[in-house]
Amino acid sequence: MTVSATAALGLTAGLSGCGGNADAESGAVTLTIVATNYGDSVHKNSEGYWDRVSLAFHTEYPTIDVNVSVYAPDEVDEKVAELVEQGHAPDIVQTDSYSEYAARDLLYRADDVLSVPVQASFIPSLADAGEMDRAQYGLPFTASDWLLYYNKDLFTQAGVEPPETWDELVLAARALKAQGVKYPIALPLGPEEAEAETLMWLLAGDGGYTDSANNYDIASAANVSTMTWLRENLVGEGLTGPVAPGELNHGAAVESFLSGDAAMVNGPLSLIRQIEDSSGSVSYGSMPLPSRDGKAAPTMGTADWVIAFKNEDRREAIGQFLDFLYADKYVIEQAAQYELLPVTTSAADVMRADKDHQALWSGLDTLQNVQLYPVAETNWSEVATTIRKQIGKAVAPGGNPETVLDSIAAVSE
Repeated sequence: MTVSATAALGLTAGLSGCGGNADAESGAVTLTIVATNYGDSVHKNSEGYWDRVSLAFHTEYPTIDVNVSVYAPDEVDEKVAELVEQGHAPDIVQTDSYSEYAARDLLYRADDVLSVPVQASFIPSLADAGEMDRAQYGLPFTASDWLLYYNKDLFTQAGVEPPETWDELVLAARALKAQGVKYPIALPLGPEEAEAETLMWLLAGDGGYTDSANNYDIASAANVSTMTWLRENLVGEGLTGPVAPGELNHGAAVESFLSGDAAMVNGPLSLIRQIEDSSGSVSYGSMPLPSRDGKAAPTMGTADWVIAFKNEDRREAIGQFLDFLYADKYVIEQAAQYELLPVTTSAADVMRADKDHQALWSGLDTLQNVQLYPVAETNWSEVATTIRKQIGKAVAPGGNPETVLDSIAAVSE
């Protein structure tokens, strides 16, 4: 666990005070926040960001102290669940889900704590994804869309251009294979992060995990058609490399791209940071994954959320902090430091007009048409786990995409 300093006093803040407190005589309030660390061995962790926000907030609101505890992504949910069960829920949590606590009526709605201008500032597609039963509980904190990255040098050597349709993608992959490229296009459907790769292809094939009413529709005809196409045209022709897609994890696929063994790979915007930090020098381009016919299709995206637990004693202070947190300055700072996308339209406009953020422009251009995981479904984590375990079988030689998708759909019911 990494823990920030208390904004007001610079004292170490532990979790024993989670749930916050209010001093009726002095009017002083202490907010407790649990947040996710986005750092790695190269880039600083998120403590500094939260300390800067908390200190600046306390300067403006001197009667409100803020204690922030920052945890690794694989620790946050367990810590929050433990505190909630103990009756000491944090006031604010920044993590990757919200539906479980919203379903238990433990959270404030966005309009309970945010000012109207701040709530209206969210990118519409992200705000919609934060809704359950037509009420917004998840406040988008960070976003990333996934794009197709391609090696410009390998493309030049093979004499091909970035594809705009699936047919062109196959032609390019064939030419790259003829040049001896190990992975003309990596297709990581292994157990690490297969739900992301899968959704990218389903959306490009006019399908997805849900229908137009946001109900699960995993075994749709469009989805079966997409997985069948992948099995027959990419895997069947040996264009996805020597490792079977069901055994290839996303991290391994990215490493192949960084080493020059893979000519194409799907990945989040943070891949830009990995490319820049890698020892090699990959000349790359990025673009939305082509759709079957070349027409515009939704782009797969991911988001993390801020949620506010109900506590009427601190409701006003929670709202003041959240309004402060979503100022352009802090939204842009978080996005720029970790190669993520801003979650408000005003911050997105600023970054799109600034050449210092040019690496993110491809992502910014698709942000309005981004489609996220169905995180409003309380069983999404179980469905995602099933996808990781089974989806690789759909594209294996002799695999039956319809049978595999039906088995995943059964878990979603």
